[in-house]
Amino acid sequence: MGKRLFKATVVVSSMTLTSRLLGFVRDMLIARLFGVDVATDAFFVAFKIPNLLRRLFTEGAFAHALVPVMANHQGDKLTLRQFIGKTAGTLAAWAMLVTLVAMVLAPLLVLVLAPGFAWQWTQYELAVTLLRITLPFGLCIVLVAFAGAVLNAHEHYAIPALTPIFLNICMIAAALWLAPLMDVPITALAWGVFVAGILQLLFQVPSLVQLGLLPRLTVKFKDPDVSLVIKRLLPAIFSASVTQINLLLDALVASFLVSGSVSWLYYSDRLVEFPLGILGLGLATVILPNLSNNHAANDPIAFSATLDWGLRLVFLVGMPATIGLFVLAEPMLSTLFQYNEFTINDVHKAGQSLKAYSVGLLGYLFIKILMPGFTSRHDLNTPVRYGMVAMITSLALNVLVIPLAHAGLALATSLGALLNAALLLNKLLQENAYQPGLGWLLFLGRVTLASTVMAVCLCYFVENGWWSQWGTTDRIINLFKWISIGCFLYVLTLTLSGLRLRHLTGTSDKIASF
Repeated sequence: MGKRLFKATVVVSSMTLTSRLLGFVRDMLIARLFGVDVATDAFFVAFKIPNLLRRLFTEGAFAHALVPVMANHQGDKLTLRQFIGKTAGTLAAWAMLVTLVAMVLAPLLVLVLAPGFAWQWTQYELAVTLLRITLPFGLCIVLVAFAGAVLNAHEHYAIPALTPIFLNICMIAAALWLAPLMDVPITALAWGVFVAGILQLLFQVPSLVQLGLLPRLTVKFKDPDVSLVIKRLLPAIFSASVTQINLLLDALVASFLVSGSVSWLYYSDRLVEFPLGILGLGLATVILPNLSNNHAANDPIAFSATLDWGLRLVFLVGMPATIGLFVLAEPMLSTLFQYNEFTINDVHKAGQSLKAYSVGLLGYLFIKILMPGFTSRHDLNTPVRYGMVAMITSLALNVLVIPLAHAGLALATSLGALLNAALLLNKLLQENAYQPGLGWLLFLGRVTLASTVMAVCLCYFVENGWWSQWGTTDRIINLFKWISIGCFLYVLTLTLSGLRLRHLTGTSDKIASF
């Protein structure tokens, strides 16, 4: 089990890493060319809806709704193709209708997303224009997510994981070559998003053809199978994306704060998304089909072992990632974004919210692993209920904005994610769906020791403050050097303490021993 899961996770994670690295290049260019002002705040607010749809649909929620239902049609390819065609066609029809309505209601949507813009008329009008340009991306992304779920269900992981690369490529091209030609340069980024949606959809087609599953789209609003998928889709989207919804609400509240608050939250969230996307998305993509098969085969031991493997891997990688993001917040932001219009003050402000977001990284990652433990058993109600509790808690904790400003919003979101993960884990334990393997206390002790050694090393680097005095090239080289040293010390300490990382690719018995 472990070897197959690990290999599949590496495939998805490596493709996601490529996309995330290009995403950093994209954001570095945006920071360098556009800085932080009313125009970038307007774009980031307008980009919230298409970006939210991308995260809602392409980062696992669609699979939670579709994969268990698709399993009922796997025996007959003709029946499966018909199911795919009518489901995709109906979803496309709904998505087109919603997109058209949203474009008409764009002025109202901007007021909902950023009510503070109402007192800045130029910024408000710009945000409305940008939102209308980017909204069709949402229509495309629904079909992209559907195609990706079909491919993942057939263990074709690489293409869906690589698809997001087109969003970054199109936005980079738009920033470099289209923006200088436009009266309002920031508008070029919106058109980049628009084109990216079309390219992402076309990129999926050859793989579907290869599998013989390219569907003929039909609209069947009352079909039982289609109705079941749609019925499952809404709770799956909500429960898988509570954190993303909280991020949207963060931008809403931040629009009332000082200019730049929306952008500071955006840049800090981008850095948190790096480990979350690489590890969390990779594991969630691979674990869901395996848990569904374990449940269908009535094999609770394999089901629990799969969850245990995922949780250990999350803690093993998530703990040093959390420490790295917290301790190196300002050095990373300075290295990646401090050019021209992105000032040292922006680095400090974005660093505050990055530290706050990093507090909840383990919570975000654990949710990615724990939620499939419910949806694979056709239980969508529990994740929805706990997601509501977490969201209400985060909203209540937004009072932290009074002493901590925009960083208070980020901290509230992090605490809500940790609560959500704790509730999900406790429920799985109560139901005996998950029974922890052997050696957890020793495992936690080893990871904690290694994390402490790494933290001391990185704190020494930051406390000396050398990074703030270096030029761009020196900052990149030295940041990479210290991250490498921290990772080396982490792995070395784990090895000296007796942890054998090869057990990650072994059987469930070997996994239990590490």
